[in-house]
Amino acid sequence: MTSTSEQERGENGRGASVIVNVLRIIRCFTVEQPQQGVTEIAEKVGLHKSSVSRILATLEQEQVVRRDEDTRRYRLGLGLIAVAGPLLAELDVRRVALEDLRTLAERTGETSALAIWNGEASVTVEQVPSRHQIKHTSVLGSHYGTALSSTVQVFLASLDPAEAERMISSGTIRLEEGWETAAYLGRLEEVRAQGLALNDRATSEDEVSLAAPVRDHRGEVVAAVLLAAPFYRAGADQLPELGARTRAAAEAISRRLGAVRRG
Repeated sequence: MTSTSEQERGENGRGASVIVNVLRIIRCFTVEQPQQGVTEIAEKVGLHKSSVSRILATLEQEQVVRRDEDTRRYRLGLGLIAVAGPLLAELDVRRVALEDLRTLAERTGETSALAIWNGEASVTVEQVPSRHQIKHTSVLGSHYGTALSSTVQVFLASLDPAEAERMISSGTIRLEEGWETAAYLGRLEEVRAQGLALNDRATSEDEVSLAAPVRDHRGEVVAAVLLAAPFYRAGADQLPELGARTRAAAEAISRRLGAVRRG
């Protein structure tokens, strides 16, 4: 005769097994392979197709997955967002970035900051001031719409070149005197390739700043890390290290947001 405790252990074991199988099935859906068929999933998780079908049917009822009526293949559904909503709400980029901004400021001795894009300008939303008496800081909420601002370069480099050109031609972003649009778009290509933008006293005669993109789990640029310093502490000898540390901070924040390391 089976005891109550033995029965409970058996039920708990089966329940845990079902949960593990559900999670394994959900993890089959990736950015590279967003659509999956029952046979493909069964092969990946090592379950019989009938078991996979039953689990998918339940997940479909809960809108965690949805089935394409034409192909009969599945993809993740909006119900998953409802489940992950509380976590996504906590992943506020400003809060997530603060630890790495502090580390960046501590290791470089310069002011670090975080900026976001509001569609027309770069906006400072977080800042860790330099420990030095002479330093460059900005008021939280400051807007920057000049093309050579390092964070503006980062955000425009993440856009389609045609959209960046439209913003410049419309005057939404102010292109500094002496620059042609074509040359500036070429600069954005370099920023995109290097993952780093430099503003060497272009917008302030005694300030040098560097900025690097922060990406989320979709690979989208959602913020920029900024490092600002007086020009005499950010010369040719210092720039390579300052740039590397700025980029490393942005990559660390991106990983916290679920970004996949870019090759």
